[in-house]
Amino acid sequence: MVPENYSRITEFLLWGFSEEPELQPLILGLFFSMYLITLFGNMLIILAITSHSNLHTPMYFFLSNLSFADICFTSTTVPKILFNIQTQSKVITYGDCITQIYFLMLFGLLDNFLLTMMAYDRFVAICHPLHYTVIMNPRLCGLLLLVSWIMSALTSLLQSLMVLRLSFCTVLEIPHFFCELNQMIQLACSDTFLNNMMMYFAVGLFAGIPFTGILYSYSKIVSCIRGMSSAQGKYKAFSTCVSHLSVVFLFYCTSLGVYLSSASTHSTHSSAIASVIYTVVTPMLNPFIYSLRNKDIKGALKRFYAMAAIKGPTVLGLKNSLGLKD
Repeated sequence: MVPENYSRITEFLLWGFSEEPELQPLILGLFFSMYLITLFGNMLIILAITSHSNLHTPMYFFLSNLSFADICFTSTTVPKILFNIQTQSKVITYGDCITQIYFLMLFGLLDNFLLTMMAYDRFVAICHPLHYTVIMNPRLCGLLLLVSWIMSALTSLLQSLMVLRLSFCTVLEIPHFFCELNQMIQLACSDTFLNNMMMYFAVGLFAGIPFTGILYSYSKIVSCIRGMSSAQGKYKAFSTCVSHLSVVFLFYCTSLGVYLSSASTHSTHSSAIASVIYTVVTPMLNPFIYSLRNKDIKGALKRFYAMAAIKGPTVLGLKNSLGLKD
């Protein structure tokens, strides 16, 4: 079979999980619910952190950026999924597919870097509390975030440009709800050695090394916690670390599993499920883990609701006194 040049490819088919029509409403409702929870929960975290000065610390600075990255990360894929299910269409254009790959990698890498910075922040806070404000100063936090954005953008751009050099045959069916880098590489019928090499290099460098760093940070944190004399301090530190680690393991285990899996498994449902977990489920869980288990966030949200409840009647009374109508 003679491969067609990529410039002649206009669209791909996203097959998702099932071709059975009776399951589509269930899948639509599931994705729509998770997307709303992700948007609402992460926006509340951002609002709570930005509106309360006592939360303007490195930990919450990284958390607010993680929430923003999660909103963008999920918005890269879920709206297209909902549109395709609603319209009973499986088509995605070539340009949209490349764009989706770029932004999926951009915000996925940003998530990865932010989780690493949050682990380092917890390490400094627990193991070196007296030097915390000196080490985690605003300049360092801003610099870390800027470097993370630059590295994520450049890596995503390079990987997307590498996909543009691929040629595709007549089989243009992707067994996923969205375009993913490894799926596109496996779908190509031209030489993919360079693409695979660059993909695995990026996974090892920007996922493997940070994941190792996170595990090392938490191993040091556990050692420091064991040396604490206060039982309440131990409980608080362990509670924070466990909630963070639960997100880390879910995100890394599923994402690394997808990108390090063998090409022979590219059409299995397990790969698609793992992709949905790290792109949709993990961003949805972050608000629950970082708000329901965090007294500062819960307190900020309660104060925000209280202020909103007070402000509403005040504004309404002012309008009535001035004779204004909506």
